[in-house]
Amino acid sequence: MGAQRPLAYATPDLDRERRQGLPEVIYGPGKTAAEIKGIAQVLLHDTVGPVLVTRLDPAKAAMLSELGGEYDAAAGLLQLRSAVSTGITVAVVTAGTSDGPVAAETSAVARAIGLTVLDIRDVGVAGLHRLTDRIEEIRAADAVVVIAGMEGALASVVAGLVAAPVVAVPTSTGYGAAFDGITALLAMVSSCANGITVVNIDSGFSAAMAVHRLAMALRRPIPS
Repeated sequence: MGAQRPLAYATPDLDRERRQGLPEVIYGPGKTAAEIKGIAQVLLHDTVGPVLVTRLDPAKAAMLSELGGEYDAAAGLLQLRSAVSTGITVAVVTAGTSDGPVAAETSAVARAIGLTVLDIRDVGVAGLHRLTDRIEEIRAADAVVVIAGMEGALASVVAGLVAAPVVAVPTSTGYGAAFDGITALLAMVSSCANGITVVNIDSGFSAAMAVHRLAMALRRPIPS
């Protein structure tokens, strides 16, 4: 196990960067600004990769301004240190404008951990020509994150048209029978397009991290 520097309220995982290529990420909700600051200071001192705070509201971000870094209010992300580029490009594709907040988190986290992001918005299946107009751009990416609510069909359509790994994010966008993202989630995990990775509802963070893990696995030498 790696070294630890336990605090009174948390034990930062200082070995995670060695195991997974990135330091532990701080989840903002449920923590006070003082707790976030304490954890961040340990990570800044004892790691070299990006130090991130996710789902951070503007009020807490203002209280943490002395730490420096960059705060993206749309993504709820505080980035205290940037990552070295991985050389991997990810297309972040949304079905509709209402999926924008989840896309904002996905893209911001992806950039913060060293991925190059191609943002493609509002190409849902209700106007399929919008997707076909941009499909060659999407095909050129190393990985694709597809973000969709309602019936979640966009993930299957895209995954059937590209060779790259596809990570699907169901969103809580939709009317009553969308069940706050459950319908899209079930559609994505039931997709007939092979090999889709599906993350939790509205979790743009998880999608970006899934792409990072895929990228690191592809870079790792195959044992002889």
